Amino acid sequence: MDAVLLSRLQFAITIGFHYIFPPLTFGLTLALLIFESLHLRLSSQVYKRLTDYFVKILALVFVLGTATGITMEFSFGTNWSNYSRMVGDVFGAPLAAEGVLAFFLESVFLGVLVFGRNKVTKRQYWWSAFLVFLGAHLSGLWIIVANSWMQTPAGFVMSNGRAVMTDFWDAVVNHSTLIRYTHTAVAGWITGVFFVAGVSAWLLLKRRGQTEARAALPIALIILVGASLLELGLGHGHAMQVAETQPAKMAAFEAQWETQRGAPLALFGLPDERARKTHLYVGLPRMLSWLVAFDPNAEIKGLNAFPEDERPPVALPFYAYHIMITLGMLFIIIPSLGFLLLLRKKLFTCRRYLWLLVFTAPLPQLANQLGWMAAEVGRQPWAVYGVLKTRDAASVVVPAGQILFSLIMFSLLYLFLFIIFLKVLFKIVRKGPEQAQTPAIEGYL
Repeated sequence: MDAVLLSRLQFAITIGFHYIFPPLTFGLTLALLIFESLHLRLSSQVYKRLTDYFVKILALVFVLGTATGITMEFSFGTNWSNYSRMVGDVFGAPLAAEGVLAFFLESVFLGVLVFGRNKVTKRQYWWSAFLVFLGAHLSGLWIIVANSWMQTPAGFVMSNGRAVMTDFWDAVVNHSTLIRYTHTAVAGWITGVFFVAGVSAWLLLKRRGQTEARAALPIALIILVGASLLELGLGHGHAMQVAETQPAKMAAFEAQWETQRGAPLALFGLPDERARKTHLYVGLPRMLSWLVAFDPNAEIKGLNAFPEDERPPVALPFYAYHIMITLGMLFIIIPSLGFLLLLRKKLFTCRRYLWLLVFTAPLPQLANQLGWMAAEVGRQPWAVYGVLKTRDAASVVVPAGQILFSLIMFSLLYLFLFIIFLKVLFKIVRKGPEQAQTPAIEGYL
């Protein structure tokens, strides 16, 4: 058993489970802010009940996200002690900022949303919703700062085998932070608001909370149409950044083996890493060069241009990247179809479309997981790109047997937590907003 591989698997499971919750938080806080803004402006009890209803779900998501996030951070000192020793002085700064500047802001005012509906004024309650939205997005920003530094490190020097920060703002606003953050944040909006749309569709189908569902669904669809189109541009911008700063990763995304001018854009293929070729390849001629450089004759490096020990795996990033893009196109089509039905006044009566929303609501979660999988596996063999290899970042004193045991235990624990999460979530959803006269969540958490 390879201790490094087991450590990577354990961290992948830990972060994969944790990453179910932050994107939901992004989208739910956006929806709640809009609902509460409408309640404040119109004094409508419908939007008040919608806020109270989805606050329960947000509280559940926040609790699970917090618990799994803490576990993830502890692993840096256990399975990845060399990483912490070598780059912790830089990497730890944004994690500390996330806790001090964002987490407490979000958690304190989420408490107001959950328990303070009848204890504060309407305007104070709106400010609480805004600060929860802000806190969630600030929290995500600092985590993205930390991850982006691993992808495109800047603002430091290596001294005596350790990374020493020389410029805090260069480290924070490195070569990929802004585009990576906006790409991730809008993906979170799509995830959470797709969930709101799916819940609203289910309520309409089950004839529960009809008034509230009819109010929420058009808002969700309008947000999704705008966010999905915005994400198309942000995804393209992120791909351009990867091609410029992590060319080996882009080569893996496209299963491009040879350096060439006028590189094609892969649409389909079966990468064969041993043979260094892609079977059944289908691509658009010169399109990759044009998309990443706006020049159909631009040179794009292939995997064979990099030393063999610095090439990422190909198959997993290739499949994850392309399936993610396919899902992104689907996230444009589905809300746009709903918007057309809304204009034709058939949205609330088209049962096939409502069921489509219910069954596709989890798909943004899949897209998020695939995106992170492509980004993290595509960075290999580096823990910090071009600076520290993953094998050198692992702990040397933790035996493989102990890692395997903890991997199994974490997997079983997360499976148990996920079952409990779904059970409580479905219980809240089934009750509907008509019973959400108070945002208290007693009996659920």
